[in-house]
Formats: sequence, structure tokens, C-alpha cells
Amino acid sequence: MTMDGRAVAFLVGPEGIEQAELTEPWKAVTEAGGVPRLVSKDAGEVQAFEHLTPAQKFRVDATLDAVSADDFAGLVLPGGVANGDQVRTFPGAVELVKQFAAAGKPIAVICHGGWVLVEAGVVDGRRLTSWPSLQTDYRNAGATWVDEEVVVDDGPFTLVSSRKPDDLPAFNRELVAALGG
Repeated sequence: MTMDGRAVAFLVGPEGIEQAELTEPWKAVTEAGGVPRLVSKDAGEVQAFEHLTPAQKFRVDATLDAVSADDFAGLVLPGGVANGDQVRTFPGAVELVKQFAAAGKPIAVICHGGWVLVEAGVVDGRRLTSWPSLQTDYRNAGATWVDEEVVVDDGPFTLVSSRKPDDLPAFNRELVAALGG
């Protein structure tokens, strides 16, 4: 299965991204022939973390004000508590998520990355998983939350979700399948 050079947006905040939840899906997309692009609110670099410890910095490829869902085949929302909490407060991020959902393009989310999905109002009637602390937020937004390694919900757009870094092998497999499909 190949993604034939299609671009995939990785939407993150300026800091607090769980590093493995960015780098492992990035590697999977690259190995499948896709072109991952790091999208954030501001130009420059973002700070990833390994849990609560600062890790590597990554250069932003494009800012929210310069992209739309039309530029990409799909969207990845890495986790990290601070990352997920920040991204949901950016109007441009919420709008971008709404664009992907409206266009029927795949969205893959892991851990705390899904708060922006709740903010965008795109989880009502969907089945998904996340870090357990988000389950009430998802349920209040109309979703069915389950505690499973990976969930693929083929609704109006394919929604791939996982709970934590330990789930990355399954998450990456389903992410690539949804994008390379």
C-alpha cells in the first residue's frame, strides 16, 4: 500500500507534544510514501516531550493561517496533555478540523490530541478511544468512548483513534490504511 506522495497534516501546539505520538506516525506515513507536514499556530519550532520531560524540537512546515484541508490527504492529531489543551484553543485549528471532517478526509487521533475534535463538534455519534481522562468530554460531545487499543470509525470521515504510546503499532497500521486506502 502506498500513499503516492500525498501530504498529511500533523497538527500540533507550540509545546507539550508527546514525542513518540508525533515521530512514530510521521515515520509510518513517510515509509508508506506519504509526505508528513508539521502544522502549528506559529512559524518556528515546537517543543516535544517524553511525558513531562522536554525532548526534541521540530520545525513547523506551515502555519494554520496558510493551510486548508484541500492541501492534505488526511490529518493526524498527536497527543500530549499540554499539546491537546492548546490546540483546541486555536480558532484556526478548530476550523481546520471542521474542514477535514466536512471534506470526508481521514482524521487520526491519539491520547489527548482529540480535545480539538470535541471543540470542532465532529464526534457526535462517533465511536472512538483516547487517554481515559478524555472519556467524559467525548461522551458529553455525543461520542461513544471505548477502552480499546485502536478504533476505526467509518462515518462521514474515517476516524482512527488510540489511547497511548503503547498503542502506536496498531494506530500506525490503521492510520496508513486509512490514508493509503
